[in-house]
Amino acid sequence: MDLLDFEAQGLYFEEADVAGVKELIADAAEKYASGAAELPLLQAFFKAPNSLNVLVALNRFYYYQHRLEDALAATQKALAVIRPLVDFPDDWRQLQLSHLQAAPTSLLTQVRLYLFTLKAIGFLNMRLERLDESQAIFEKLVALDSKDRIGAQALLDLLLQCRKEAA
Repeated sequence: MDLLDFEAQGLYFEEADVAGVKELIADAAEKYASGAAELPLLQAFFKAPNSLNVLVALNRFYYYQHRLEDALAATQKALAVIRPLVDFPDDWRQLQLSHLQAAPTSLLTQVRLYLFTLKAIGFLNMRLERLDESQAIFEKLVALDSKDRIGAQALLDLLLQCRKEAA
């Protein structure tokens, strides 16, 4: 399966949100420099806890604030929101190529979003020095993506090189 051979449809950021959420995210963007962005983001989260727009905004905010645990929590929540859309197993470790191949072409955008979100979880775990978890995620992605369209191979190589140098 070529993860680039599809027509993008159903992009998460095109989805409608609960009234006021878009405005709260915009308010947070305006308040970022002053350090007051978290409150509107959390208000948006309480209004729409399953909104990928909100979860991505939270991830970005926390990542750029170097609050990696919080960024990881938002990203894990996003994966939990995406998973049922593509009917993947509850545990990513059980994900097989057959799951990707069985996904209708109309859901390939969501499949890619799931895989990129899983990659982000692996990256955040790597930054948090949870290398076993990170390595397992990258190895899973490499096994599922033979053409490396998700770009996990470079992260796996980097992780393995760092482990080799530390040994």
